[in-house]
Amino acid sequence: MTDTPTPEPVDEPSESKLDEIVAARRAKVAQLREAGVEPYPVAFAPTTTVARLRERYPDLEPGSETGEEVTVAGRIVAKREMGRLRFLVLREDGADVQLFCPVKALDEAARGLMELLDVGDWLGATGEVLATKTGELSVKPSTLTLLGKGLRPLPSSWYGLADTEARFRQRELDLTVNADARRVFAIRAKVLKALRAELDERDYVEVETPMLHPIPGGATAKPFVTHHNALDTDLFLRIAPELYLKRLIAGGMRRVYEINRSFRNEGMSPRHNPEFTMLETYEAYADYHGVMDLTEALVRRAATEALGTLELTYQGREVSLSGPFRRASLLELTREATGRDDLSYELPVEELRKLCAEHEVHTEDAWGPGKLMLELYEALVEHTLWDPTFVVDYPVEVSPLARRHRDDPHVTERFELILVGREHANAFSELTDPDDQRGRFEAQARAKAAGDDEAMVVDEAYLRAMELGMPPTGGLGVGVDRLVMLLADVANIRDVILFPTLRPEQ
Repeated sequence: MTDTPTPEPVDEPSESKLDEIVAARRAKVAQLREAGVEPYPVAFAPTTTVARLRERYPDLEPGSETGEEVTVAGRIVAKREMGRLRFLVLREDGADVQLFCPVKALDEAARGLMELLDVGDWLGATGEVLATKTGELSVKPSTLTLLGKGLRPLPSSWYGLADTEARFRQRELDLTVNADARRVFAIRAKVLKALRAELDERDYVEVETPMLHPIPGGATAKPFVTHHNALDTDLFLRIAPELYLKRLIAGGMRRVYEINRSFRNEGMSPRHNPEFTMLETYEAYADYHGVMDLTEALVRRAATEALGTLELTYQGREVSLSGPFRRASLLELTREATGRDDLSYELPVEELRKLCAEHEVHTEDAWGPGKLMLELYEALVEHTLWDPTFVVDYPVEVSPLARRHRDDPHVTERFELILVGREHANAFSELTDPDDQRGRFEAQARAKAAGDDEAMVVDEAYLRAMELGMPPTGGLGVGVDRLVMLLADVANIRDVILFPTLRPEQ
């Protein structure tokens, strides 16, 4: 039980009230400086963290004293007075500790400082560790050090930020008052650490490739364009690092990976942010079957490290990562959804368009059978796949960088991992034939000339690398943000990106 009361709900201050609060706090800054106290000092030296202090003393008896002196620091998130007693609560990295402050126990400087403190200030305190009569772990300080004067008030520490968008726009406030935000980003950190650990243990080498590309490539998406003044040329923010990473395989590196920031000039939604994080891996001599095994291992490692379990609940529905992931072809799944056992890539295009119309699936005249089949699958199947499923063998038409299937010329050796109705990974046996790759690039270039903004262009630098000779290669791309969404059980990608892209403030 805490000696500090539960904060009452408060309305956000009006603009005029906010101005008054800021003015009053600026006046306190002036008072502090007049008294010789620097409100924004250079450094401070705590002897422990609040979290470690709580771990060290998890169950002190009420009213007990330890005799141990510590120096702690944090932000003041609550304060109250009770006669000659003052109570402050310091929060550091999500952990709280109470300062139990009998005025007579404070030195003269601390007593003067106490009257100028506000919720939101950063404070250091040195004193004995004890438990109050109510059993609250506390520090009884003899000295206090102001570490940073807050000019703006915090939102209610109990009710948090009322404006959802303010959580994303002012993440510093969200992290201060919202324990769940801190939980989500702790999970994200563990996921990234786990992915690296699994790959490092498998002898992959972590590399870095350019974020500014002379031509857009590596995926079918619309790029962001910028201009390099010194070279007087346009450059493109990375859509994907794929082609650079595969050039490393051509150069003799056997296993590489990159956890990268990529950018796509597309719309925003609960699942899409223009700037996002991907993991890409490439392994010489592997095919897409081996990459499926790697993908399962990576997802399980991330869940185990972040949550300690493979049995999850996502948005109120159970999902298990423990068993072997299902593997089913895109054609097989689309046949099941349409009830058409005769469905194939050899059906006349007009018949496939008619089937799309029956299911209210949009089509365009330039689309061939592969694209039409993909549209049917995405409209009828993908969102229904809740448990982990490798959807394999995507049409050649929509897979310009993947190797043609060894047994079926209509499809490629490509898979996507679908979990809770959305894509979490995309991978394939890589195309290593430079002449086949050139033909695919040229087909993409024709599509771009016909108006497809997301189609690729011919990448001569990559083709030159391929012409040196490439070994069989398995490649993988994992959407890190979506994996964190799954493991943190959140439905909006903005909840897992510290500073997501937002509309400009009015």
